[in-house]
Amino acid sequence: MIVGAGPAGLATAIAAQEAGLDYEVIEKDALVNSIFHFPRNQIFFTTPELLEIGGLPFVTPYEKPTRIEALRYYRRVVERYDLRLRLGEELLAIRSEAERQSFALTTRKAGSTAERRARAVAVACGYYDHPNRLGIPGEDLPHVSHYYVEAHPFFRKRVVIVGGKNSAALAALDLFRSGAQVTLVHRRAELGDSIKYWIRPDIDNRIQQGSIAARFGTRVVEIRPECVVVEADGRRDEIAADAVFLLTGYHPDRELLAGAGVRVDPETLVPDHDPETLETNVPGLFVAGAMVSGRQTSRIFIENGRFHGEAIARAVQARLRR
Repeated sequence: MIVGAGPAGLATAIAAQEAGLDYEVIEKDALVNSIFHFPRNQIFFTTPELLEIGGLPFVTPYEKPTRIEALRYYRRVVERYDLRLRLGEELLAIRSEAERQSFALTTRKAGSTAERRARAVAVACGYYDHPNRLGIPGEDLPHVSHYYVEAHPFFRKRVVIVGGKNSAALAALDLFRSGAQVTLVHRRAELGDSIKYWIRPDIDNRIQQGSIAARFGTRVVEIRPECVVVEADGRRDEIAADAVFLLTGYHPDRELLAGAGVRVDPETLVPDHDPETLETNVPGLFVAGAMVSGRQTSRIFIENGRFHGEAIARAVQARLRR
């Protein structure tokens, strides 16, 4: 059983199929759901060949593909390999049954629960569903979101963006160019070093000229219906806001793995696993894609996570031969 129909999950399915293994992929939402929820005008930071899985060429006239092209490509992958997907089915729990050398998986679809069994499980469900929450009053107000989609609805509106990495910089630039009044709030003294080299000069210049307001060394302490309360150097201030985007990153689902008996580092959220086979300390339970790196989400991308499936398929074959 493969959990998650993102690029790593699909690559694992292809590897399992080519190895002659019986498999299924369960996905609680849409195919490549994280990519589907990227900003609508998202352009990938990488070239198309590094997004390819299963040897199927990713053809595009652009140096860097768009979100729409990626969605189309991964649909083609599923059709080309006729992958066995169960979309709209959510995994609730994994229970290891060591005496039977198998796993029981509790799933839910359309309000009904079911129990499925598998000899091996590969968890490749990513981290995009679990934003890093600030834990402050007002975080769940209707005008607050941990996800940025598009700029048009915020024309001539006051928007506060919290964060200091790529997603925050890109959202700030997009909103500014679409007529929003943008304020960027970041708890550190400057923007993150990981911002891509072609984005950094653009966001720096907009901040320096005052087109995008920036509050560095500042943390958000409360969100109210019409403003954001911030604190810097022990002093509090209010920033007027019609919309707030908390683009502070995401993390994998620790509870899912821990509930199955996997040892997960409480600080890094990295699961105990063999880096060669990707098998966790629970025999027969594997991790793939972003699940491997815990909070260190910048370590695993589609470019390297797409190879995890081959290692997992080899390890499962070896287990079955024992």
